[in-house]
Amino acid sequence: MENALVIGASGGIGRALAEEWRARGAQVTGLSRSGDGLDVTDAASVARVMGGLEGPYDAVFVSVGILAPPGVAPEKQLSALDAGAMARVFAVNTIGVALVLSHLPRLLPRKGRSVTGVLTAKVGSIGDNRLGGWYSYRASKAALNQIVHGAAIEIGRSHREAVIAALHPGTVATAFTEGYNPGYGKTTPQDAARALADVMAGLTPAQSGGFYDYAGQELPW
Repeated sequence: MENALVIGASGGIGRALAEEWRARGAQVTGLSRSGDGLDVTDAASVARVMGGLEGPYDAVFVSVGILAPPGVAPEKQLSALDAGAMARVFAVNTIGVALVLSHLPRLLPRKGRSVTGVLTAKVGSIGDNRLGGWYSYRASKAALNQIVHGAAIEIGRSHREAVIAALHPGTVATAFTEGYNPGYGKTTPQDAARALADVMAGLTPAQSGGFYDYAGQELPW
């Protein structure tokens, strides 16, 4: 890997992965809302910031998302659904990431392997959903998984060695998961970044469009 791009480089996982790739010898470009004014909910902002990139990038990681809008908790029941809050979650997690991915064809090398990892979540798996709840977050990630899968098919036609995958990092100790304390504990951003970097390094073009966890295991849609 020579050139890498991290979208969401100011977040816990994005920052850690940028550091991990630099430690592995890559030249890393990091973009974020706080550092570069990249607002994924604003199409003009995405066009301006992403349009300023030249590439090509051998590796891309998109680490953008919210669990719920500020001051709002993930819904545990249908009665808690709020249209505005749901629209905001989809605007960031699904539409915003889709706008970022729309720039991939221009930024990836036409020849040679490239890999793009899109941060998603296991709770976005419909087949694995046994608890219910978290309606907006689950649905936004399920929709994102579909976008990643479709993007992999489209881009694979012109970039035959490109790998594009939806990635679940596990439960990572960041501001994102503050207040959520599963019994099995959390991993550090640095450990998650190492695991994700290893998974991305090992994926083949035949696996493009898939949904994988931090151990490289395929997850059900």
